[in-house]
Amino acid sequence: MTRLIICRYPDVALKTPAAPVIDFGPDLRKLADDLYDTMKAAPGIGITAPHCGIAKRLTVIELPEIGGRRDYVNPELLWMSDELMTHMEGSVSMPGLTEDVTRPKAVSIRYQTLDGTVVEEKLEGFAAICMQHEIDQLEGIFWIQKLSRLKRERLLKKWEKAGR
Repeated sequence: MTRLIICRYPDVALKTPAAPVIDFGPDLRKLADDLYDTMKAAPGIGITAPHCGIAKRLTVIELPEIGGRRDYVNPELLWMSDELMTHMEGSVSMPGLTEDVTRPKAVSIRYQTLDGTVVEEKLEGFAAICMQHEIDQLEGIFWIQKLSRLKRERLLKKWEKAGR
């Protein structure tokens, strides 16, 4: 497998909505495997193709809550709970910095597998938070946009001081 180069904030690739995947051939599986290797090396628990400058709607997440590694092609949110949950978030594109983000505690999603099979499922808790984070990235919404202006400005100052 190949490790890809991860774009660092504020790279334009992180602000650009990704295009739907339409080709479910062997190149898609290779890209998913490369994303997985890149995520593990980062280290991280989730990564999208846009994190590596590839504008495709593909994300790889690895969590015990979902049974390990899962590949999500063209994921979309169908429903979000009214109940909220706050959890620490960060990004492989902004390593070393985290902040509390509040999101819906449960979601229903639709996505395709690497072979194009359509799946719908409900996610709760940390898995739901992770999926929302990654779908936002596929939409060109970087996680810090979910922070209050004050928290975002503090975080960006830390990022600048770190010389990133």
